[in-house]
Amino acid sequence: MSELSAPADTRLDRNQLVAALREDPDSAVKAIRAAASAGEVAAQFMLGQMCCEGRGVALDAVEGLHWFRLAANSGMPAAMNMLGRCHELGVGTSADFGLAAVWYRKSAHAGHDWGMYNHANLLATGRGVAESRSEALAWYSKAADLGHAKSMNLVGRYLEEGWEVVRDPVAASEWYRKSAEAGDFRGQSSHAQMLIQHGKLDEAVEWFRRALEAGSPSFLSHIANDLAVSPHADIREIARIARERCAD
Repeated sequence: MSELSAPADTRLDRNQLVAALREDPDSAVKAIRAAASAGEVAAQFMLGQMCCEGRGVALDAVEGLHWFRLAANSGMPAAMNMLGRCHELGVGTSADFGLAAVWYRKSAHAGHDWGMYNHANLLATGRGVAESRSEALAWYSKAADLGHAKSMNLVGRYLEEGWEVVRDPVAASEWYRKSAEAGDFRGQSSHAQMLIQHGKLDEAVEWFRRALEAGSPSFLSHIANDLAVSPHADIREIARIARERCAD
């Protein structure tokens, strides 16, 4: 294929770029850098991700933060969220929950589901903002209505536990199901737990197995301990698999 170069107006054609990243990554990176330097917001966001992940370019979190900040200041909600994430985790800068909250809030108000979710997390835990579980639930609910899988699970948790709302196990079960089907491993585990309560062990085992595929090490450790005391042999087997994968 011919070498990809930034066109005169620097706008990137997505299909051309995807092909170039696969077949001619050096040319693709040059095109992205040219477009980002010329002020194209989507390219700035993409370059920020690449720098923070070391994907296609040298790992450089400080440069990644720079490109996220430019894209965020240009009004891109996804970049606002990622800038908040950098400040929350201390990526390319010192951790600062206050600044993280500022950018998550901007992203959330701009309608970005991940911004809503991350903003809600800070509200729920009182990091960088005054703690407010009711306000956190409002943002989780908005994100869940947009199809955000992790937020669906947390809305279910609020309803199951009766946090800030009247306890409603039926509604909680429905949100857990939606979260599970949308692919969140915690939602899949929550859905499986509900299925056990209704005696649907075979379905529960299948959802637990799906959750193990994507679960984080901390999740695997938790689920291993939680399920190891189950009276059901098939569920205890899930605990054994989780413990084995966590050890690996």
